[in-house]
Amino acid sequence: MSKAGFGTLNWAVLIVYLLAMLGVGAYFTRKASKNTDSFFKAEGSVPAWAAGFSIYATTLSAITFMSTPEQAFLQDWSYAFGNLSIFLMVPFLIKYYVPFFRKLKVTSAYEYLEERFHPVMRVLGSILFMLYHLGRVAIVIYLPIIAITSVSDINPIIIAFIVGGLCIVYTFLGGIEGVIWSDVIQGMLLLGGALLVCLLGAHYISGGWGTIAHDAVTNHKLISGYDFQFSDVSRFIPLIFAGQIFNGLYQYTGSQDVVQRYQTTSSMKEAAKSLWTNGFLALITIPIFYGMGTVLFSYYKHTEVLPKNFNTSALVPYFIVNVLPAGIAGLVIAAIFAAAQSTVASSLNAISSCAVTDFKQRFFDDKFKKISDVTLARIIIICAGLISLALAVYLMLGNTSQTWNLFLAITGIFGVPIAGIFAVGIFTEKANTPGVLTGLITSAIITYFVQASAASPFIVSCVSFISAFGISYIVSLFTPKFHKNIVGLTVSTKDQEYTGK
Repeated sequence: MSKAGFGTLNWAVLIVYLLAMLGVGAYFTRKASKNTDSFFKAEGSVPAWAAGFSIYATTLSAITFMSTPEQAFLQDWSYAFGNLSIFLMVPFLIKYYVPFFRKLKVTSAYEYLEERFHPVMRVLGSILFMLYHLGRVAIVIYLPIIAITSVSDINPIIIAFIVGGLCIVYTFLGGIEGVIWSDVIQGMLLLGGALLVCLLGAHYISGGWGTIAHDAVTNHKLISGYDFQFSDVSRFIPLIFAGQIFNGLYQYTGSQDVVQRYQTTSSMKEAAKSLWTNGFLALITIPIFYGMGTVLFSYYKHTEVLPKNFNTSALVPYFIVNVLPAGIAGLVIAAIFAAAQSTVASSLNAISSCAVTDFKQRFFDDKFKKISDVTLARIIIICAGLISLALAVYLMLGNTSQTWNLFLAITGIFGVPIAGIFAVGIFTEKANTPGVLTGLITSAIITYFVQASAASPFIVSCVSFISAFGISYIVSLFTPKFHKNIVGLTVSTKDQEYTGK
């Protein structure tokens, strides 16, 4: 398969976008430098709609930008039901989760785990988050760039340093407020880029939207009876919906990069609005991103033919660089980079907030008096960014190994179980430290083996959450002497003040 040239005009558009991101970080530098409340929480001054856009952009990576259309291209829209789960979760989050984070005024999500259980749970949650996100940042840089460079003449190493390096710089400069406003621009760009692919793709197809609709119906590219048959669990809609709820609970309750946004707004009411904004964006994502895959299915059915043995993971960038006009192609490639950068920047700021809050301020505050917390946070952002960037380059050079896959598997399997730990802490009074520690470790082991044999990742999510919650609760029943003061930390005492801190 021959590679297409990227072109001067496309490069010009891409460079303008990258410079704009740098400008946003520079604009918020002075405010972010005041203290950690500014650097990690933006002093609660971010509008709800912007915080919601940021949550949306953070949870939607460049990998999703390409894999969602690929799913619709190869199968149908069954995975879209996972997006709808957010509307079941948002009222639940607003009523039962976010009030605890706001009440405790946490900077790190894992501060709740310490207050509810023991410092060891805070340390575990924080370390697991940081390790996983170091690896995740590397993957988020690596995979989309490899997909783009597989169909174009762009040098992958140069682009990795542009995307990753620029993220490090504007996250370093602007703190969480710079990250959030960059996310707003990036979120709009990635939605606009996806919409452009849909509109132009339809324009190039003879018969336009009529042909696309006919293809979608006759080829079962939307929703069909097959999606409700358990014989094919990979597209079984009830399982997709349930699994995405448990995945979402980790993202919105146990993952620092999202939980951090709850403190950037001025009030609980504004935090709730940000979650509803994110829900609305998740809804409009369905027709745009799944529609992109359906449009491309019709395009390559009627207008052109994909190369033999084509890797469909590069479907979207292949269409962009080979079909879209110069300038527009650069804009849509910028949208893919925007999706990557929003995830990377959020992860870097969240990693630094965990390191400073959960370790330096909690355990070593007296030993680091000569360096300010904001300066330390910025040093950590540089170090975390460079480590992840080095890992991405390592993967690009082809030196991948089973060790790397094992690292991602081991750190990743703790995600949903952590959500189970948060849930058992909030919704039960009897859960205690030995119980949740046993539940977390046992659930991770179970998840590892289920992950190796399950036909669907959504089965893994269901097993992870339920086993973590159930084992934690049962073990806690047999260790009642470890009970502690939890007034104000569970749903039964949600409206009472917490006095144990």
